[in-house]
Amino acid sequence: MTGPVLQVENLGRRFGAFTALEGISATLGRERITAVIGPNGAGKSTFFNLLSGVLKPTSGSLRFGDQDLARLPQARFAHLGIARSFQITTVFPRLTAHENVRTALQARANRYDFWSRRDRLAGHSDRADALLESVGLASRRSRPAAALAHGEQRALEIAIALAADPKLLLLDEPTAGMGPEETKAMVALLHRLSDARAILLVEHKMKMILGLSQRILVLHHGRLIADGSPAEIQADREVRRVYLGQSSGYGHA
Repeated sequence: MTGPVLQVENLGRRFGAFTALEGISATLGRERITAVIGPNGAGKSTFFNLLSGVLKPTSGSLRFGDQDLARLPQARFAHLGIARSFQITTVFPRLTAHENVRTALQARANRYDFWSRRDRLAGHSDRADALLESVGLASRRSRPAAALAHGEQRALEIAIALAADPKLLLLDEPTAGMGPEETKAMVALLHRLSDARAILLVEHKMKMILGLSQRILVLHHGRLIADGSPAEIQADREVRRVYLGQSSGYGHA
């Protein structure tokens, strides 16, 4: 893929008489981390649901590379290269970390072939090990998912999402419920992953966002009120008025 990864122009979504998003325009480049922030009710979840195909826009356009996403079924998004880790509501708790990732790889290769003999799955097995290594879970490959710590389970969800080999990775609060050390490990992981793909995330830990992201989009009442670097966002008076000044997470991990 050459050029921008994602192009959003005048994107909007209504629910009956209620307008959840209106006039959102942004272009995402490759190999960078973009954060979406805003007060509760700003439209962040609706925006993510549009980008991942859960919802269809009622106005505007949404393009991924040269593909028009507006009318494509949600199942096609993953095949095109868009993965959203929180669509996987849970890992398989009784399967090992390796089995969770291998199953995702196998499903992508052949959605109807879940019961092949293990000796036919060598390629998937090696790839699963490589993905676990990439998220720091190589030493946990044989542990049941249920036995992993919370931060490790979130990393496992990301490994499962990476099985789709995405060009765009969508993450909803990837450090939710994590302590300082787990958060630090997740930030390091996201930095590594951004070398090969664009990452768009929603987070509420502002100190983390300001240190992690190259770009921040700020939503308020369904509109994009700011789009810039962390320094530009911190200096924006309107952003400080509607969000940063009232965010209990501003300046804290």
